[in-house]
Amino acid sequence: MSEATVLQMIDHEAKDVPLEDIDVSQRELWVQDRKWDYFARLRNEAPVHFCKDSEFGPYWSVTRFADIMEVEANWQSFSSDPAITIVDPEEDFPLPMFIAMDPPKHDEQRMTVQGSVAPKNLKNMESTIRGRVQKVLDGLPVGEPFNWVDRVSIELTTQMLATLFDFPFEDRSKLTRWSDVATGGPETGIVESEEQRQEELLECLAYFTNLWEERAKQGLSNDLISMLAHGEATQDMSPQEYLGNLILLIVGGNDTTRNSMTGGVLALNQNPGEYAKLRNNPTVIPSMVSEIIRWQTPLAHMRRKATKDYVLGGKTIKAGEKVVMWYISGNRDERAIDKPNEFIIDRDRARQHLSFGFGIHRCMGNRLAEMQIRILWEEIQKRFHMVEVVGDPVLVPSNFVHGFTDLQVVLHTH
Repeated sequence: MSEATVLQMIDHEAKDVPLEDIDVSQRELWVQDRKWDYFARLRNEAPVHFCKDSEFGPYWSVTRFADIMEVEANWQSFSSDPAITIVDPEEDFPLPMFIAMDPPKHDEQRMTVQGSVAPKNLKNMESTIRGRVQKVLDGLPVGEPFNWVDRVSIELTTQMLATLFDFPFEDRSKLTRWSDVATGGPETGIVESEEQRQEELLECLAYFTNLWEERAKQGLSNDLISMLAHGEATQDMSPQEYLGNLILLIVGGNDTTRNSMTGGVLALNQNPGEYAKLRNNPTVIPSMVSEIIRWQTPLAHMRRKATKDYVLGGKTIKAGEKVVMWYISGNRDERAIDKPNEFIIDRDRARQHLSFGFGIHRCMGNRLAEMQIRILWEEIQKRFHMVEVVGDPVLVPSNFVHGFTDLQVVLHTH
């Protein structure tokens, strides 16, 4: 896409840009949080839209709820191979992972680790999560500003990840770093070059390879590495496939929950009537958790590749073309969700959203994510009258991870 077209989208309003020139993948739109009007226009005028030229090559945007569900449900026509993000994988550094595979291999590998978040294990984890939330909240300063992302969201999700992997607790900050490096290339400022990114991910592989070797010698236990080391479908994985699946589990266990924990604080501050509703009736918390996850949509898109010509929304997608399902747009589609641009914590059918995906790739840890956010808000409400946002949020410079690097808040006890 020409520089003039990019500037046109950044300098103009969505209604003034020719439809064929719209490219919702541009990072500037995400950094400045100016994507919403473009998605609304696509939903209304071109719900299946072809962008012929972008930083990521040509791609189709699917922006309505029902169309996204149609693509999600049809893995035979829309393959997850070779990647689930709009960015094409590095040819010299492939990272196969089960979310970017089709059945039967996808199903076999996913089944190997699914038990870690089975209902019985979640029940056993609840008291551990609550104890950690209490400890983190009790260690926060009252009446003075701090970054909620660092002190609460990152800390709690990293502790949870360390538990799921049975990862050395004192090294848990490495998990946060590897998650950020995996989802952020040089253009995000997280690493300086693609070489540095690959180097850090190989350090991740080396660390986890030692853990694999330890667990393989021991009997099967409930942690993710042990399950991979002993699983029939995963015990003979190549190093790159092991690294790919590690990144999937680290990012999946981290970004969704982390950014919803921050997004909920921001949403309640932007909607004081809803915050008052929460104070008056904490029983709305489970419903509020689903609404936060819809509202935030912590992973903005998933990508597929058409395996054959397919007509969607009256448009013919050709075999081999890149198809991007914008969950963030589907979650604001008034055809499927009543008043989707309003944050309503006691919404009817609050679980009707796309943030966890749908079909065979539906998020494996969705109930764990909901439980962590629910416990956090139960404990916040016991301690604080308000978590007040006192600065503009700083957004992740990404069209995939829809989240925050900084949210300054002040805690009030009355």
